[in-house]
Amino acid sequence: MIEINGKNLSLSDFIRVAEGGEKARLASGTRKELESLRKKVEEKVRSDRPFYGINTGVGRLAEVKIDREHLKELQLNIVRSHAVGVGPPLSPAEVRGAMLLRANTLARGNSGVRPLVVEKLLEFLEENIIPYVPEKGSVGASGDLAPLAHIALALIGEGYVLDQGLKVPSAKYLREKGVKPLELEPKEGLSLINGTQVSTSILALALHRALKLAEAADLIAAMTFEALEGVREEFDKRIWEVRPHPGAKRVMENLSHYTKNSDLTGGEKKRVQDAYSIRCLPQVHGTVRDSLEFVLQTVEREMNSATDNPLVFENGDIISNGNFHGQPVAIAADLLGISLTILSSISERRTFRMLTPELSGLPAFLAEKSGLNAGLMMLQVTQAALVSENKVLSHPASVDSLPTSGDQEDFVSMSMGAALKARQILANTQKVLAIEMISAKEALRLRGPERAADPVKKLYSALSDVIPPVRKDRFLGEDIERALKFLNEEIENYLIST
Repeated sequence: MIEINGKNLSLSDFIRVAEGGEKARLASGTRKELESLRKKVEEKVRSDRPFYGINTGVGRLAEVKIDREHLKELQLNIVRSHAVGVGPPLSPAEVRGAMLLRANTLARGNSGVRPLVVEKLLEFLEENIIPYVPEKGSVGASGDLAPLAHIALALIGEGYVLDQGLKVPSAKYLREKGVKPLELEPKEGLSLINGTQVSTSILALALHRALKLAEAADLIAAMTFEALEGVREEFDKRIWEVRPHPGAKRVMENLSHYTKNSDLTGGEKKRVQDAYSIRCLPQVHGTVRDSLEFVLQTVEREMNSATDNPLVFENGDIISNGNFHGQPVAIAADLLGISLTILSSISERRTFRMLTPELSGLPAFLAEKSGLNAGLMMLQVTQAALVSENKVLSHPASVDSLPTSGDQEDFVSMSMGAALKARQILANTQKVLAIEMISAKEALRLRGPERAADPVKKLYSALSDVIPPVRKDRFLGEDIERALKFLNEEIENYLIST
């Protein structure tokens, strides 16, 4: 059971709820804090002073005062009017993650909602009720207004939810589950849709997988390094000491461990130095790791931030602000995408070297009877297609802005677009590295796996149980699928324990 208070949710706890179905509840003492700050909102409701989104319209309509008898209706209208997303639905994990993050930010109390609102989100998580949330429609301005509105719509018994992958009306589904819809009070509709929780959820899930992929990439590259008989002195720790980026140190240590006591590598017996895609492994993979560390810090900070507008404080102040703006998420998501594109690009270059006889000293395309057999020729073509797509997707969304809401929201972040792009780049990069892994296994088979270092031999043996040798041409699509499954589910068993 994960306890939330809006202040200390970690990425690992987030993953347990989003992907693993773990339950969450309010931490001890949080309900009392929520009730205290809610009273501040109720006091303002009884006054005649205008407060944004409580007794005024929203966006360009912020100057329109709303009569007291229509304040609940205003909150319903905010949710209904903002649920305008289009496109395919987000995955259940992405929606569960967004609901957890929204519950966590509301649990800080600065949104001024009743504890019941947070508990309703947690009830949906406990019952595994997944609102139907189209993935397109947010510009990361006042946060992810449209996708969050689709979640809020399901909470109030309107809109749709997913039932075994099918889109079904929320009202009917909640009745069958015995779950009572939420009735909104003043400010609560606005508080449910103001924030970055959907783009942050997508980014956090992609980051979690990217961190694992970065670890796996070092071992895959080590197998390639062995197959190409690399110069192991390129990983001497003294090299890092005179350029001490922490990611490079980690990669050097990994590669040194994975290739220790190898009879295939070690140096000058073949060449003075390797090509950049081999020699610069610590510098390139290491920079990716440093970038992911920045993304992790940004994500965990954002997970535990108050991103509502207006915000409520203990002394009763209710202050309009811009904490909902998605710029931190947008830049972090763009950086994740760029970093993964770099990881895929250098992986493709290593694969190309293994398949090219002038560069590897191995048969062309690793085919035993090349000409009659094309070998792995087309695997690198698939890599090229994926890497090229990654490069296009790596154009940053965060540098774009298209004003909305009558120019009230005149500078937007495009954080949702950045997160969706990062998600696609991740999927492409996983496939690129799976193909390098297939190629490295085949190259090592031809080179002599018995001469490789023990960690690489163990990986080779495990892969050989999953992917048979390519002695003659066959349908390789299934090999890619098996390698991808191994990469996502098994390779962590062969990584250095950290």
